[in-house]
Amino acid sequence: MIFGKPELTLKTKKVELRAPNYIDFDQWYSLREGSKAFLELWEPKRDKEFFKRSAFNNRVKWARKSSKAGQAYQFFIFDKFQTLLGSITIENVRKGPSNSATLGYWLGREHTGKGFMREAVLVIVDFSFNKLNISRLEAATLPENGASRGLLEKVGFKYEGVGQSYLQINGRWRNHILYGLLRNDRRGQVEES
Repeated sequence: MIFGKPELTLKTKKVELRAPNYIDFDQWYSLREGSKAFLELWEPKRDKEFFKRSAFNNRVKWARKSSKAGQAYQFFIFDKFQTLLGSITIENVRKGPSNSATLGYWLGREHTGKGFMREAVLVIVDFSFNKLNISRLEAATLPENGASRGLLEKVGFKYEGVGQSYLQINGRWRNHILYGLLRNDRRGQVEES
């Protein structure tokens, strides 16, 4: 239960997505530690504090607070055996004229290439468009991350350009390839002046 409401769970044949809980720390820590060298290639630099239980607990609190406020939704990705595989997040939810959000995700090294993230992204796209009523999702990936680029393109994201010095990855400012996905009813809805 989160804030007196049943915990939101999204399911497919291969994966179950739910908000992180304090009891997930051990699985999360083991997965992150075992995939540390792999994830360092694609993520911001993580200090020792990031791996502590107190920091994890603060991220669980952030996830709950952000979800309640409608600003962000973090899900842990589990397989059918309740093994933690990774995480997927909808952040920067912007209602009003933009009506958009940013998609981010990661998987532990041993779980890549098995279709887990594809299913997770598809269920998050459905959730974003049909439950949150967001009409545009954005994602960014490093140019050399062929797996992430391929995934985004396979599920319908379109290449939109390059973000110069978009994020710090492993301590360095890096360019990113930018992608966008529009909800069907927004496609082609460009007004000309």
